[in-house]
Amino acid sequence: MLGHTDLTVGTVFVMDGDPWQVMETQFVKMAQRTGHVQAKIKNLRTGSMLSRAFKQADRFEEADLETIKSMFVFAHRGKYVFAEIANPKNRFEFTEEQVGDNKYYLKNNLEVGAMKFQGQFIGIIVPPKVDLKVTEAAPGVRGNSAQGGTKTVVCESGLELTTPLFIEEGDIIRVNTKTGEYVERAK
Repeated sequence: MLGHTDLTVGTVFVMDGDPWQVMETQFVKMAQRTGHVQAKIKNLRTGSMLSRAFKQADRFEEADLETIKSMFVFAHRGKYVFAEIANPKNRFEFTEEQVGDNKYYLKNNLEVGAMKFQGQFIGIIVPPKVDLKVTEAAPGVRGNSAQGGTKTVVCESGLELTTPLFIEEGDIIRVNTKTGEYVERAK
């Protein structure tokens, strides 16, 4: 059983029969009262977010998740289709709400982890970094600045991010999937 202090970022627990993942936490203590944990949690089955306070007496069961190696096959009309690597005939799909912001990091044949809870696929885990092709980039014009300049580019998946001025259309860049930020130009 998990207590309120065990609810750290990334922890997955069961509440009301659904798996929930902790996205943000903050410990709050006011005057002479006992402290509580204010957390932003995400329902892994539906993709909905919720902000909730957990008291010292709250107890939770840790979610028993199974992760299966899978790959992204294609997206069509708001549905994202995946297949198990060990058995490509086993295909499953998620809605755009279930995939969330991970949709910006998906490209064909990308290896992902598929989370299974009580025999049902509930979500995906994308790699920490992915390589994406830049499809739109404004010309890099350096102005009167003391630091290196930046510009906004659009990648093949529709992701818009800020990069250094030397990134051009057609370049392959590495992107951090946790923060959505530019990491480096891929070789």
